[in-house]
Amino acid sequence: MKALIFNGALDRRENATSERLTRYLQAKLEKLGITVDTFRVVDSGIPLFDMSLNKVPNAVERMNIVFRDADVHIWLSPLYHGSMTGVMKNCLDWMECSARLPQAYLTGKIVGLVCWADGVQAMQGINGMEAVAKALRAWTLPLHVPIQRKDLFDENDEVDLKYDQRFDLFLQLLTKGLPAFK
Repeated sequence: MKALIFNGALDRRENATSERLTRYLQAKLEKLGITVDTFRVVDSGIPLFDMSLNKVPNAVERMNIVFRDADVHIWLSPLYHGSMTGVMKNCLDWMECSARLPQAYLTGKIVGLVCWADGVQAMQGINGMEAVAKALRAWTLPLHVPIQRKDLFDENDEVDLKYDQRFDLFLQLLTKGLPAFK
């Protein structure tokens, strides 16, 4: 199985929430024996969406391949004015380049959604990402991880136990599906 972590933040700092979450989730996935690719929008070189161009930019072609090649996705974004970051949405708009392929967009991909905010409104960002994922024909997990950033890390600067447990369940659903209920 191949997982993609799509980091939609515009923050390159090593200690940024987006980078810490990316490393944390990558380590957890690798521990499960899953191959992980990361796509950081900040380093992607994706231009503004413009379908009138005569040639699709190379960065966009590469992004489309990476996104369609992964079996499962995790989308990470801070809350920006009630939704995901604009640059993240811009990247996803470029999936339009796959519209004429037999498996257009993200058809059948499973996407897990994570958003953090300084307050308690992170679910708004998840709602925005969910709408885009569904428009791209992907399936979203029934469990999302909205985060109040001040509660994400404990006094030892590790992911707090409550969020660690949520992420364990999130990754279980993402990689193995719903557990059998007796």
